[in-house]
Amino acid sequence: MSGLPWLDAERIAALMSMRDAVDVIETALVAGLDTSADPARVVVPVAHGQLLLMPSQSLDAVGVKLASVAPGNAALGLPRIQAVYVLFDPVRLTPIALLDGVALTSLRTPAMSAVAVRHLAPAGAGRLVVFGSGPQAAGHVEAVRAVRDVRDVVIVGRDQDRAAALASAVGGRVGSVADVARADIVVCATSASEALFDGALVGDGACVIAVGSHEPHVRELDEALMHRANVVVEDVGAALREAGDVILAGLGADRLTPISDVVNGRVAFADHAPRVFKSVGMAWQDLAVAAEIVRRA
Repeated sequence: MSGLPWLDAERIAALMSMRDAVDVIETALVAGLDTSADPARVVVPVAHGQLLLMPSQSLDAVGVKLASVAPGNAALGLPRIQAVYVLFDPVRLTPIALLDGVALTSLRTPAMSAVAVRHLAPAGAGRLVVFGSGPQAAGHVEAVRAVRDVRDVVIVGRDQDRAAALASAVGGRVGSVADVARADIVVCATSASEALFDGALVGDGACVIAVGSHEPHVRELDEALMHRANVVVEDVGAALREAGDVILAGLGADRLTPISDVVNGRVAFADHAPRVFKSVGMAWQDLAVAAEIVRRA
């Protein structure tokens, strides 16, 4: 392990753009990757939060993300989530690289969402509403712009100063829940535990992306929207274990469509209902992006 390469956030950004990451994830799905093959995320409670273990073996690669979630860090001005990623030789299982896990997550999560937007949002979608004002919110603006010609970006956040700062940075404006009614695409990237808006506001044919949580007892979307919508998930089993938006709405497997079926053209939806993509974040996404970054390095 002497001299094991360390790829920090700056190096990761230099090696892979958001658009590249979108294509990497879509290519994996087109190639037939089995989204159910990875073991379930391991969550270990500790005194001040959680430790997460996310291993994956797919696409002739092996890797694992080790992450911590410390809710109290926000009050200290520290990141709520911290992580490191280890990529292994797939045959010898020798560690071959370490990556900044936060930077990797900040890339793959919006990229996964953009794959969904590419296939679920109206072709002419130009109005984007983003709930949240943190790194994932910013990343999702970039990712959606990689697949749609967005003309109007609205940021909705609890902290008005942070929302204004993000809106300025992305050339958008600060808005409110009412903007959902005119949105073509809505992104929810928050730490909320209850629904952010009345699902009746979402128009037929609009695309809603929810990425804020992987816990079964919290949600960003209400039952009204989940029952109206065509609901797409990364993997049905993972959604039924971890997606509070799905679980609290009482949806069963028969109401969930895997994103692989959408990407590969096995399913198409009419425009008479919204399309929801609920993501919990899966280990294969980290692995697909990390392996390509290391290959380029």
